[in-house]
Amino acid sequence: MLFDTHAHYDDEKFDLDRREVLSAMEKAGVELIVDPASDIASAEKARDIAHDYPFVYFAAGVHPHEAAGAAETYLDSIRALSKDPKCVAVGEIGLDYHYDFSPRDVQRRVFGEQLELSLELQLPVIIHEREAVQDNLDILKAHPGVRGVVHCYSGSWETAKILLDMGFYLGFTGVVTFKNARRVLEVVEKMPLERIVIETDSPYMAPAPHRGERNSSLLVHLVAEKIAQLRGMAVEDVARATLENGKRLFIRIPD
Repeated sequence: MLFDTHAHYDDEKFDLDRREVLSAMEKAGVELIVDPASDIASAEKARDIAHDYPFVYFAAGVHPHEAAGAAETYLDSIRALSKDPKCVAVGEIGLDYHYDFSPRDVQRRVFGEQLELSLELQLPVIIHEREAVQDNLDILKAHPGVRGVVHCYSGSWETAKILLDMGFYLGFTGVVTFKNARRVLEVVEKMPLERIVIETDSPYMAPAPHRGERNSSLLVHLVAEKIAQLRGMAVEDVARATLENGKRLFIRIPD
């Protein structure tokens, strides 16, 4: 009954054994997966994967790393992809000031355009934010009504409260198992359970004791186990709650 709300099976790191990995999910108790795009080509690949596996869904969007290379027609491409019933969000979108692979003004423009598109399409967003806390908040506040998830949340409790007040969910990865993740653990302990979703960000961010390995949804149970430990809950209850939270967030996924 686990829901990995963020895993990139379109990534080339799965090209050699994608079918084997995804075929193992049912036995491992992974019920649902969302594959968010980084650009239009990856969204198309994620769409094809979603049509091969009933439990996989996808999101269409342009990641901040790819913002500078977005074609003039990229919004039309997302619109077209969004018509697919297995497209459940606009994403992965946002800001990344750590790598700055795209100029910051371009990142902000493309982020804002995709937030506006999400309102038009009535789809949630999947947000990536790294070292851009204030600009992220400012842009979100300029687009009231946008709903979605801030994935791989690693910020402070103070910032989390603002995002929660705005109606966002927070996604947690294997970072919760890292020894230096004190801020994240505080957020997990304090925030409402009904706004938590779990994710792997596969093939990245493998949880301990698998750090440095290729990640997959087969390890998402370790995220649920850590959250259960932090909140003094049974793992089954965390799995059930985060599954329902994910379905509520991605409204196109049927019960």
